[in-house]
Amino acid sequence: MWLRVSMLCLSCLVLTGESQDQDRALLHHTKDRDGRCQYTFTVASPDASGCQDRSGELEVKGVLSRLTLLEALVSRLVGGEEGATAAGPEAKGGEGLQGAYSRVMRERNQLQQDKERLNKQVRELQRRVDKLSLEAETLRQTPCYKTHTSAGALHENSQRPASDPAYELGNTSYQEMKAEVTEVPASYLIPEGGRNFTGCGEVVSVGEPVLHRRADSITGKYGVWMQDPEPQAAPYTKKTVWRIDTVGKDVRQLFAYEDMEQFSRGFPMKVLVLPEPVESTGATVYRGSLYYQRQRSRTLIRYDLASESSVARLELPHASFHGQHPYSWGGYTDIDLAGDEQGLWAIYSTGKAKGAIVISKLDPENLRVMKTWETNMRKNTVANAFMVCGHLYTVSSYTAPNTTINYVFDTATGTSRAIAIPFKNKYRYNSMVDYNPAQRKLHAWDNFHMITYDVRLGRVSTGSS
Repeated sequence: MWLRVSMLCLSCLVLTGESQDQDRALLHHTKDRDGRCQYTFTVASPDASGCQDRSGELEVKGVLSRLTLLEALVSRLVGGEEGATAAGPEAKGGEGLQGAYSRVMRERNQLQQDKERLNKQVRELQRRVDKLSLEAETLRQTPCYKTHTSAGALHENSQRPASDPAYELGNTSYQEMKAEVTEVPASYLIPEGGRNFTGCGEVVSVGEPVLHRRADSITGKYGVWMQDPEPQAAPYTKKTVWRIDTVGKDVRQLFAYEDMEQFSRGFPMKVLVLPEPVESTGATVYRGSLYYQRQRSRTLIRYDLASESSVARLELPHASFHGQHPYSWGGYTDIDLAGDEQGLWAIYSTGKAKGAIVISKLDPENLRVMKTWETNMRKNTVANAFMVCGHLYTVSSYTAPNTTINYVFDTATGTSRAIAIPFKNKYRYNSMVDYNPAQRKLHAWDNFHMITYDVRLGRVSTGSS
C-alpha cells in the first residue's frame, strides 16, 4: 500500500515540475562539434539581468528538494504502517494480560471465601464432635437396667418375642441360635469376678479416648488432671476433679471442680495455691492428698487437700530430675507419681540405672521408700507409664495416632515382657497418662484435650519372663 502512495506522490511532483518549466523556462539541447549532447535553458524575464549562467542549477536543486520531500513522506508512511502493525499486538496483548489478571484476582477472592466457609464448617463439626463425645460419656456412666429379672425368664412363654415372625413360624435355626446364646458362660461376657469385680488383673484392652474438656489458652497445652480414688474429707469426693496446668515457670495453682459436668463447663469450685512450685506432669491425687515433685529438685511433697498445707516431704534417693531422664516427649518428666489398687508409686530413673526405669513403692503417709525395682526398659524410649495392680505399663509413642502399650513389669514376680495393646493418641501429643483404680479408667492430657480411656482387666498372666 505504501508503495502505491509513493508512486502517486512522485507522479504529482514530476507533473508539477513540468508545468512550472513550461511557464518559466525552456530547455534546449543540441549537439556540439564533438557530437556530445548539450543542454541549455532559456528563462523568460523582463530583466536581462535575471538570466544567469547557471541555467540548469536551479532546476536540479528543485528536483533534489522534491525528491528529498518525497523520501521523507515515504519514510513517514512506511514508519507509520510498521508502527501501527507493531503497536497493535502490544496493545492487544496488554489488554489480554489485564483481563487475565482481573480473572485470576476474582478466582482468588472466590477461593478465599470458600476457604473461610470451609474453616467455619470444620469448627462447627469439631464442636459437634466434642458435644457428642460428652453425651456418649454421660450415657456410659448411666446404669443399664435389665428388662428381665432372670435369665430363665427368657424361656417363659410370656416373654416370647411375638413380634419376630421367625419365632412365630417355628424357625428351627432361630431356636437353636437362641438356645446357644442363653447358654453362653457368664465368664465370657463379664469381667472375671462379675459386674462388681474389685480384684486385680492385667490390662487386657484400653477403650477409645473420650473428651471431657479442652484447655482455653497456651498454658493448657499439657498438664495433669485426675480424680481421687479414695477421698478422705469433705467437701471433696470421688466426683471432685483436680487439674494443674503445668506450662509456666512457677506452677502453683491447683483447680478443684465439684464434678465432671462443672469441669467440662470450666467452673472451678475452688483454686488452691501450692506452697512450692510443681515440676512437670507427674503429680497425682491419692487418699486426700496431692503428691508432686518440687520444681528443679528430686524432692517429693505430700500436700493435704483438707488442711491445704504440706504434711510430708522426701528427697527421693539418687533420682534423676529436671531433664536428666525424662519420658521421650521431654517436659522434665523425670519423676512420675502414680496410685493404683496396691498403693502409691514413683516411676523414675537414676544414674546407677543408666536411664532404665526404676519403680519405688512409697508410704502414702510419710513418703518413705518401702521397696524398689529396676526394670530393663529405658525411660526415654517410652512416652508415658502408669501402674495398674502393681504392674508397670509403658506407652510406646505420644504422637502416633495408633500406638501401643508395649511393655509390662510385674512387681510381684520381678518379671517383664513385651506386649501390644492398642492405644490411641487422638490429638497427637499425649503428655500425661494416670490410672484411677476406683473408676478403672486412664486419665490423659493430649495436646490441650483432657480425656479418659476405659480399661478392661483380665487374668494375671503366668508366662512372664
